[in-house]
Amino acid sequence: MTLTDAPSEPVADGARRTRVAVVGGGANVEHDVSLASAAAAAAALAPTHDVVPLTIGRDGAWSADGLALPVDEAVAVIASCDVLLPAVHGPHGEDGTLAALADVIGIACVGSGVGAGAIAMDKAVTKLVAAAEGVAVAGGRVVRATGAALDGVALPAVVKPVASGSSHGVRLVATREELDEAVATALTIDARVLVEEVVVGREVDVAVLRRADGTTVTSPPLEILHAGAVFDTTTKYDGSARFVVPADLSDDEAQAIADAALAVTDALGCDGVARVDFFLTADGPVLNEVNTMPGMTAHSQVPRMFAAAGTSYADLLADLVAGALARHHAAAP
Repeated sequence: MTLTDAPSEPVADGARRTRVAVVGGGANVEHDVSLASAAAAAAALAPTHDVVPLTIGRDGAWSADGLALPVDEAVAVIASCDVLLPAVHGPHGEDGTLAALADVIGIACVGSGVGAGAIAMDKAVTKLVAAAEGVAVAGGRVVRATGAALDGVALPAVVKPVASGSSHGVRLVATREELDEAVATALTIDARVLVEEVVVGREVDVAVLRRADGTTVTSPPLEILHAGAVFDTTTKYDGSARFVVPADLSDDEAQAIADAALAVTDALGCDGVARVDFFLTADGPVLNEVNTMPGMTAHSQVPRMFAAAGTSYADLLADLVAGALARHHAAAP
């Protein structure tokens, strides 16, 4: 028996269980984080869904249960499922790539579609969309090289790859030498680099969930407390950061962040769940970035936010799968 013809297990009332292809890994710097998200999501869904786990290697090769799987066979496995859950953060996954695959083979896909995924992955374009919606953003410029391209940059500044995640390549710089070094490093991750002015404020995130019943809800806000100059990759994963949820905000502050998150995700066309990250300044929220496939272990920010509102990790994932199916059926001709 192959992965493509394995039958779904019946539930107690005899109905067929929803078959979900959970894809993790990915050919990018977020490979390990994506593996963790996929493994956690697959384990949480397994009691109530027929889960088919697949992995994309760092080299782009597919596998299942540790065995190599040619691309055409991997596509056939996904096509045999009802829903694709692409737990692949960063390029070649979160950027709409796997959503496009689901569209082509005609199955439902958890999360944002091709357009929203591609735009939200691009931090520079996301800022343009947010600014058009009246949401404050940090000033900055996109560069493709060091040297003269960086002339006139006000320091200190924050350097980050335009289309990457997990804070890879993010660095706070204070001198021109540090600026050149940081941009050169970021250019090894992405062909474009965003150099932004420093925003001083509390780091507060909120999640926006499009539910299966068509409603949209925002999570309780979460504040990130850390000792680093920026919330970089090391700080994000070394256990030193502390998440406070719900964040200690006034009603007006919480409403301003929720309104800004809704405005941005609506404009981008996000579906499923998206995490929207802000700096809360004395003048109000300033958008940092939007994540259309945020970390999805039970200990990640988004599940923690919804847990604070009474939604369990397993229920959140089940809602995302149900939402994907509902949108897919509604879009069917």
